[in-house]
Amino acid sequence: MSKDLKPLIESRLKESGRALSAAAKLSADIARAAEMILSAYRRGRKILIFGNGGSAADAQHFAAELVGRFERNRPALPALSLSVDTSNLTAIANDFGYEEVFSRQLEALAKSGDVAVAISTSGNSPSVLKAVALARKLGLATIGLSGGRGGKLKAAVDLCLCAPSASTARVQEVHGAIIHVWCEIVEEALFPNAPKAH
Repeated sequence: MSKDLKPLIESRLKESGRALSAAAKLSADIARAAEMILSAYRRGRKILIFGNGGSAADAQHFAAELVGRFERNRPALPALSLSVDTSNLTAIANDFGYEEVFSRQLEALAKSGDVAVAISTSGNSPSVLKAVALARKLGLATIGLSGGRGGKLKAAVDLCLCAPSASTARVQEVHGAIIHVWCEIVEEALFPNAPKAH
């Protein structure tokens, strides 16, 4: 490549750093959300996580850290990403419409006292909003991860964390950091004596 890519790379990494630094102002709400998750686990409940595209990947990542492990060798924690079952997703989308792909799964799997974590960088994803509405009717605590001003998701959930950026990429990077902080808090609170894995 003849073009010098160093300025672009440095610019994007600095943007990411600024977004992550600005997200520190969300620390009180990140802690509140962590307490909601811990409360559910202490009562024998589970976490259900959903989103589209990159947010689906974040949902899967979060569930994997909880079921598997984050940093500690400890018992598995119940968590489900609703974006991973292609048979369910395609059957529901085909038979009921794409907006139902998460709400239909919540109808089947959710119990009162569970926690729903809805991820949408814009805060306006119809499938996510429909699932949140059902989650609240079913008695779930609802947490949103969004960006900017939070879109419609902000008013639809019990607690919404809006990454301080208008860039989808930066929003997703902040979401990833928040998810890791939650995982660390959960492990430290529930399994303080479990040995570190690495």
